[in-house]
Amino acid sequence: MDKKEFRVLIKYCFLKGKNTVEAKTWLDAEFLDTVPGKSIIKDWYAKFRHGEMSVMDIQKRLPTKTKKKSQNDFD
Repeated sequence: MDKKEFRVLIKYCFLKGKNTVEAKTWLDAEFLDTVPGKSIIKDWYAKFRHGEMSVMDIQKRLPTKTKKKSQNDFD
């Protein structure tokens, strides 16, 4: 399972009212893959508590900068 899928599950636990220990216990019991550690789960819970509900990486959420044409660029 990839990072984003685990983030969705962490968000699910958060929205269901589970605390971080309950979320970690549930993930460990349900998924034999490499489950995120306690600190990762705590970090995501902190983001969710502060209203940051996206599970995407910050780099993927930021708009890409458009390159300005310079005099050396060819059309």
